[in-house]
Amino acid sequence: MPDRGGGPTGPRIRVGRPSRRVRTLLMTLGVLAVLAMAFVMFAGFWTDWLWYRSVKYSSVFTTTLWTKIGLFAVFGLLMAGAVGLNIWLAHRLRPPLSAMSLEQQSLDRYRMGIAPYKKWVLLGITALVGLIAGASASSQWRTWLMWVNGVPFGQKDPQFRMDVAFYAFDLPWYRFLLGFGFAAAVLSLIAAALTHYLYGGLRVTSPGARATAAATGHLSVLLGIFVALKAVAYWLDRYGLAVKSSDFKAAGNWTGLRYVDANAYLPAKTILFCIAVICAVLFFATLWRRTWQLPVIGFGLMVLSAILIGGLYPAIVQKFQVQPNEQAKEAPYIQKNIEATREAYGIAAAKAEDYPGKGDPKRKAQQREDATTAASYRVVDSNVVSPAFQQLQQERKYYQFPATLDVDRYTGPDGKPQDTVIGLRELNIKGIPKRNWINDHFTYTHGYGAIAAKGTSVIDDPDKGTVGAPDFTESGLPTTGQLGKYEQRIYYGEKTEQYSIVGGPQKELDYEKNGEETTSYKGKSGVNLSNAFNRAAYAVSFSEPQILYSGAIGEGSRILYNRTPKERVEAVAPWLTIDGDAYPAVVDGRIKWIVDAYTTTNGYPYASRTTLGDTTADSLTDRQRAVVAQQNQVNYIRNSVKATVDAYDGTVDLYQWDTKDPVLKTWMKAFPDTVKEKSEIEPGLLAHLRYPQDMFKVQRELLTRYHVTDPEQFYSGSDAWQVPDDPTKKDGSAVPPYYLSLKMPGENDQKFSLTTTFTPSGRPNLGAFMAIDADATGEGYGAIRLLRVTSTVQGPSQVQSELNSVPEVATFVRDLRGTDSEIDYGNLLTVPLDGGFLYIEPVYARGGAANYPLLKKVAVSYGGKPVFKDSLAEALNAVFGVDGAQPPTTTPPPPTDTTQPPATGSAALKQAIADAQKAYDEGQAALKKNDWAAYGKAQADLQAALERAAAAQPGTPSG
Repeated sequence: MPDRGGGPTGPRIRVGRPSRRVRTLLMTLGVLAVLAMAFVMFAGFWTDWLWYRSVKYSSVFTTTLWTKIGLFAVFGLLMAGAVGLNIWLAHRLRPPLSAMSLEQQSLDRYRMGIAPYKKWVLLGITALVGLIAGASASSQWRTWLMWVNGVPFGQKDPQFRMDVAFYAFDLPWYRFLLGFGFAAAVLSLIAAALTHYLYGGLRVTSPGARATAAATGHLSVLLGIFVALKAVAYWLDRYGLAVKSSDFKAAGNWTGLRYVDANAYLPAKTILFCIAVICAVLFFATLWRRTWQLPVIGFGLMVLSAILIGGLYPAIVQKFQVQPNEQAKEAPYIQKNIEATREAYGIAAAKAEDYPGKGDPKRKAQQREDATTAASYRVVDSNVVSPAFQQLQQERKYYQFPATLDVDRYTGPDGKPQDTVIGLRELNIKGIPKRNWINDHFTYTHGYGAIAAKGTSVIDDPDKGTVGAPDFTESGLPTTGQLGKYEQRIYYGEKTEQYSIVGGPQKELDYEKNGEETTSYKGKSGVNLSNAFNRAAYAVSFSEPQILYSGAIGEGSRILYNRTPKERVEAVAPWLTIDGDAYPAVVDGRIKWIVDAYTTTNGYPYASRTTLGDTTADSLTDRQRAVVAQQNQVNYIRNSVKATVDAYDGTVDLYQWDTKDPVLKTWMKAFPDTVKEKSEIEPGLLAHLRYPQDMFKVQRELLTRYHVTDPEQFYSGSDAWQVPDDPTKKDGSAVPPYYLSLKMPGENDQKFSLTTTFTPSGRPNLGAFMAIDADATGEGYGAIRLLRVTSTVQGPSQVQSELNSVPEVATFVRDLRGTDSEIDYGNLLTVPLDGGFLYIEPVYARGGAANYPLLKKVAVSYGGKPVFKDSLAEALNAVFGVDGAQPPTTTPPPPTDTTQPPATGSAALKQAIADAQKAYDEGQAALKKNDWAAYGKAQADLQAALERAAAAQPGTPSG
């Protein structure tokens, strides 16, 4: 019988070796697992590429990607090469024989253990440090692009006479290179020292020399490189003083050199640089001297010098030279800081003008007349009336309006600009009647229509609607009104955060009026899902497997995502800081989201830094209205870009706004053809551009201190201001700025402006008033007017407190509470008028039959006299003590026709009286609406009718 492999006890059984079929299956599963992991990693990259290509900003994706890859590869290889070379060199320089000692005998086990794997250990270590270094370097892509594309500012710092571009673009890159060099030197030194120790080049407990000559030379060179880098660091630190932040009691957060920096730290850094160079040369000299005696002495001298010269000496200068006469010593440096800060934040031209703050009490009648044209008083508060929009114009539960509406200007029926409160009726995914994947992402895909209301008046006629409700100029579903014909579907909006799949076999709900209207998306935005590969990528990227196999997706299907305006602009321009408030405008038949964007840097010499997140916060800031900052700490900012996002097709356009900004020019070189020229802004769009709120809030925060240009006064802080708390809130948040068309002192016409108030630091009275020309179509756009109040005038909180103490207010509040209603205070508007300030605040009631805010009262205060009336006209009359309203202008009566004698007789008299009654009624109606143009015309008609009535009476001479 043939031997089958068994022994005396039977056949041998093979254990632990799977069959070929099992091995093939396991190998196949392993390959599939690797491919699946690779596809998961690739899916995110692929979907990002598809999205950027869909918005036609693929160059931003590729430029950013290749920059990151290039930095990763270059610095990863440099780090890996430096560490690997020194490990190899240390191994190469190992002694041929190791001393026979207990230390070396214990190390022999480790040497023998890694001997078969030396190459793999070397590759593993170098790969690890290379990956870490490469990943760190790739995050510096902005620093690299700014350095390689930087353009000069044309301005030099006052200390070193270097162009500002050196500090903004060059110095950050040099510091990164220096940090990388330190990391490479330290890691190489540690790796080389461990290798020398492992192979006997360094000995701790063994008899004889502690280091071989080869190890001494190798490590000395690495230490010399480290010290040489420290010398470079000392030299760069000299320039770094110009952008160094420090705490200065007289100025708070201080940036730039002070007396001690210029007279102690600066010479100390120069001396330390020289010492470090000498010390580095001594370390390099050990290649020939083979001793560490001189380098160690030199290194000790450098450390001692750093303590004495770099630390102790500046402290002595500060203590005995600066503090006894700090104001005089610091004055020249304070002046430099003031000038640089004002230039860096665009407030250099802002100059405080003295303003009395109190009007002449003998001019009441004239003040009442002037009050009619001093401003377009926005009694419809965009921060309060959103619930009214929601209640009256929501139409369906799956629509919504933002909590804070926007203020814009549209042409009224009279052809003049009209302050308008506007909000978009966006999709509310939570209000869908039946929630499921198809409804959420295929059926309910978009909002519908822009709703607008007059900003200066509300409904005052019960026949036209609820008294006190917004007077809509665009309303309904679909909307109709003054905005004309436009594309009303809103696929991209502030509230639209979920993805939608449109354009395929599944129909979308367009709107419900007298039945359901359906539509299919015809826009070109979104990514095509017609091919299976894209569907698989999005199924993985969105963790939604139904995208891969759903029958609702087919030919023509497109996926829409990244749908909020700020999100889209931030994605296509990742080098911009985005304003917190994107606002809609109907432009040439399309709804456009307008997004203000900023270029920033924190490397402007001598300019004090500010924290954007804190500075731009106010009582209205929420998650949606927060600034999107690329760097939160900045000391230079420009509103350099105006961006638009089409609400229907998501098209993003970036327009150059500040044509002189060197930071924008730098980014335009880095990302060519992404930003359009300013001249390409169409007039229809230009009419809706305005000065941005976050820029304004940054500037007003800086102007609380930097309105002072005298260094001695700045040091004393005697004229410091603060942004007051919102008097209508109780959370201590800052008062928001208000858009308002007003006429500043010395001006003849109203200008669309952004306004705010200041109070003296630590006091409640009014310290100053600030307005900036916000009309982008005007020549004065961006001009800042500062009125410094020279007398003691009530501030916003005091005015609010005094208004609350008016007896009519207490009665009104008591009556409201009796009807289970609540009171909402609107924006407290401040308007300069005849040397004083006119305060106007709309007051709303919420509750009862209409559970949304209705304008019920208007509070007005002037010269410390608060009143509380049913309408603005009544309140103005009362505050100025005038019985009848004063028309804005005196309109002369129409000329008498001299070719015909005036009519006489009873018929003519009756007609004249009827005309007079009609004119009087029209005037009263215009007065209630605060329509001064109509009121003036009615008064003229009334005067003409009375003259005709007098002429028609019997016995009245005709000549």
